[in-house]
Amino acid sequence: MPTNADGTMLFRQNNDIFYFSGVDQEESTLVLFPDAPKPEWKELLFIRETNEHIQTWEGHKLTKAQATETSGISSIYWNSEMESLLPQLIFEAEYIYLNTNEHARSSNQVQTKDEKFIYWAKNKFPLHKLERLAPIIASLRAIKQNVEIELIKSAIEITTTAFHRVLKFVKPGVAEYEIEAEITHEFIKTRASGHAYTPIIASGSDSCILHYNDNNKCCQAGDLLLLDFGASYANYAADLTRTIPVNGKFTERQKQVYEAVLRIQEAAKKMLVKGTLLDEYHKEVGKIAEKEMIGLALLKAEEVEKQDEKKPLYKKYFMHGTSHFLGLDVHDVGSRFNPMQAGMVFTCEPGVYIKEEGIGIRLENNILITEYGNIDLMEHIPIELAAIESLMHAH
Repeated sequence: MPTNADGTMLFRQNNDIFYFSGVDQEESTLVLFPDAPKPEWKELLFIRETNEHIQTWEGHKLTKAQATETSGISSIYWNSEMESLLPQLIFEAEYIYLNTNEHARSSNQVQTKDEKFIYWAKNKFPLHKLERLAPIIASLRAIKQNVEIELIKSAIEITTTAFHRVLKFVKPGVAEYEIEAEITHEFIKTRASGHAYTPIIASGSDSCILHYNDNNKCCQAGDLLLLDFGASYANYAADLTRTIPVNGKFTERQKQVYEAVLRIQEAAKKMLVKGTLLDEYHKEVGKIAEKEMIGLALLKAEEVEKQDEKKPLYKKYFMHGTSHFLGLDVHDVGSRFNPMQAGMVFTCEPGVYIKEEGIGIRLENNILITEYGNIDLMEHIPIELAAIESLMHAH
């Protein structure tokens, strides 16, 4: 993707290609044809052919043998061969399944490679039946295999070490960008592929801004610091949020709100089990949040009883969802209308944001659904109020 002048953004592989092939190199195309009349046509991988010029300026690219070793696919071709070979396959098929980025939060402002290919296919093969591939891939990717769970655990371990580093580092006068630098240093040092998403390092009243990314203020004594960050390891994401006191000690009011959020999270975690529907789950978590907010004197019980159910009052202080899919994407693919299944990984991240008090608290762990309940993949990361204070004062 271009930036300015001759600049480009760093390459990030399409997650669907990576999921099916393990190939993490630009300009790669995967073709699957399970009903192919020839065995060598059942799966094909087209990759960029290298030369001395590319080798000099960009470095090593995969050979055909290396592409086979990485992907397990024996039919490897150069990209230059695709235009002549692909029609031979397609003329033996009735349907062409084409990929797009079907994500509710997506709002692409530029034409993607997938979209260019759809345009090409429509014009090249107008009498074929075009179908959506994204729903099929999403249903597969939503349920993690053991190797994927291990990679998510690795991303979590790197994130854990970064959080402990932050606990030692944070004090009044430290800048948010310095904290981000500490996290980034730990990520790179431990072979993460970087941040899974733009980190949120929000102190003071900015802890109430859900996607605060400026990270440019100095942290003040008495303020809270909301940290939302996660490592990417082998392209798999961790997603952690913790809220800590800048000076190492919560005020009484901050403690009240913190403990309320923690109780919401504990109750929500128990509901992340096989068979749960995400929309119903969010409604139930909302009811728990209402009770906690009444206890915090943010809402009045009598007003909650009379509220419009379509516009619940708790949304003023807790305006986002509690859980989303996690995997290759931090907001991973998956249908919220299908029951939760074993192998799915969700975040659990309730929050309470009181703008008028400058208090924003969110706590987030990553939860693996199993056949017999769930496993908190972040249960070893300090979250209890006393543990946070103790670790900060220890340094």
